[in-house]
Amino acid sequence: MAIEKKKYCLNCGTVIQGRIDKKFCDDQCRNTHNNQQKSFSTNYIRRVNHRLKKNRNILESIIPTGEELAKTTRDRLVRDGFQFKYFTHLYETKKGNIYYYCYDFGYLGLEGDWYLVVKGKEV
Repeated sequence: MAIEKKKYCLNCGTVIQGRIDKKFCDDQCRNTHNNQQKSFSTNYIRRVNHRLKKNRNILESIIPTGEELAKTTRDRLVRDGFQFKYFTHLYETKKGNIYYYCYDFGYLGLEGDWYLVVKGKEV
């Protein structure tokens, strides 16, 4: 007579009935377990996207309506809550200038603490 080894649900710990390869007692436990496994990376992505959107909105607010670019100071950007470490992509010009973009709005560091803020062209 073979002794049957009991298997327990990976989420709630109750004894599992049914197939030998079953890991969860029901769909709710399976979903809860998988959501918990993914929650850290999902929350991180959500926080980064929120920060990128906030940076984009700050850049957009600096450019007057109907204009394509404007100058501002580092102090104003920081005062408005801009965080320089968050950007979506870079664009390097033929002259070697590097623009940092938050989606469709970018900025270029100028001399002193001045920045040129630009609205990117839609692709």
